[in-house]
Amino acid sequence: MAKLTKLDDIVSLCKRRGFIFQSSEIYGGLASCYDYGPLGIELKRNVRDSWWKATVRMRNDVVGLDCSILMHPMVWKASGHADKFADLIAECRKCNTRSRVDHLTAEDQEHTEHIDPELAAEKSQNLSDKVCPSCGAVGDFTEPMAFNLMFETSMGANIGDQMKTFLRPETAQGIFANFRNVLDSTRVKVPFGIAQIGKSFRNEVTTKAFIFRTREFEQAELEFFCKPGTDEQWYEHWKQQRYDWYLALGINKDRLRFRDHDPDELAHYAKACVDIEYKFPFGQGDWQELEGIANRTDYDLRQHQRGMRTLNQWYESGGDLSEVNLKDEDDNYHKGPLSFFDDQDNSRYIPYVIEPSAGVDRSTLAFLVDAYDEEEVRGEKRNLLRFHPALAPIKAAIFPLVKKEGMPDIANNICNDLQKYFACSYDEKGAIGRRYRRQDEAGTPFCITVDGQTLEDGTVTVRERDSMEQWRISQDKLLGFLREKLEV
Repeated sequence: MAKLTKLDDIVSLCKRRGFIFQSSEIYGGLASCYDYGPLGIELKRNVRDSWWKATVRMRNDVVGLDCSILMHPMVWKASGHADKFADLIAECRKCNTRSRVDHLTAEDQEHTEHIDPELAAEKSQNLSDKVCPSCGAVGDFTEPMAFNLMFETSMGANIGDQMKTFLRPETAQGIFANFRNVLDSTRVKVPFGIAQIGKSFRNEVTTKAFIFRTREFEQAELEFFCKPGTDEQWYEHWKQQRYDWYLALGINKDRLRFRDHDPDELAHYAKACVDIEYKFPFGQGDWQELEGIANRTDYDLRQHQRGMRTLNQWYESGGDLSEVNLKDEDDNYHKGPLSFFDDQDNSRYIPYVIEPSAGVDRSTLAFLVDAYDEEEVRGEKRNLLRFHPALAPIKAAIFPLVKKEGMPDIANNICNDLQKYFACSYDEKGAIGRRYRRQDEAGTPFCITVDGQTLEDGTVTVRERDSMEQWRISQDKLLGFLREKLEV
């Protein structure tokens, strides 16, 4: 079992071994922005691929999508982001540092999407006894105010035809905007899901803990459309599916839990919401959200249907979103273009949506934390990452015991053959024990050594990372042995 370590150990390992670097480091770095190095991008890609395999490829009721980051501004008006996607902040009068009110008044919680600023202001606690995290001043804050989290940008080369739009704060709205396209171009029928993995951007007031909360991040989201009345069944289904995914990839069950949102914590569109939380090594060990599973009802499709009907207002206002008021036509909304005709019972309705929404970056961090371990072997400390084979950046490393007698040529040939099937590494530098340690720290499940006996009988030594057990395997059986062990 991996030990619960300090976040500093993870950050140090990531920098030292090329998992994650500070962005623009040669210029002093850019806060809350990170670059994935050679090992890190392989790990993150494996996390994405494992999510896609479980959510899309292994199911017959889910299809994929890849939507544009830039979308029509009316998308964000209809979804509520243009008006309500905000954090409540207060500014320290002494040092002018802005802080999220919920971070000052309560234990740090994940950002609540689509928070209503007026409701948040009513619920905000008195700040008279709150401490500024920057200068330590007590109770010296401005009145709470709403801070919109979307990054604004503009499209168009000429001043006259420029249009203000936004970097998307979530991938979900692109799925809702393409609901009709997917229905019309595929053979899917409700119930079915649309999945997407992609970058999102939020101008967070407070970033936190390495790659846990950043302003640029990657989401893996599924919008599962179902008939009203069956939504609670599908909600429970996806809760269990997503929880089991983390366990199947090696997350320690003792560090994983569900946390249901309280009624006054729910986003205004949600009928129910639960977080899958992981016990991260922040402070003394804090439970933090890995993923949210929400019952979004028919809110999003209904809102976009209203948005389509009021699009002319946007043109007439010269692109001013504040001038657009979505028409409330609830009596007829189920008859619009984003509704679904169910030929099984001859009914038409707007589907309800169950949304599992995971952060790829924070999932990657959780897998790093959970895999990290230290142990003493023959009087020396061994650092290792006990990754599930599906997530390991490098699946096998191949070594010649010495750089002579043709051993490097044999080892290179083995590496070239195995690389057709999974990521491999060749290493001939240093003592064999040091090479083992380097691969242990990178999380490589198997090391293969070409030695003197290889020259005699064609067998190699295969050493397993976690147990350090070794086997002699014939070269012609090596691929089959590794594929069975790696389950690839």
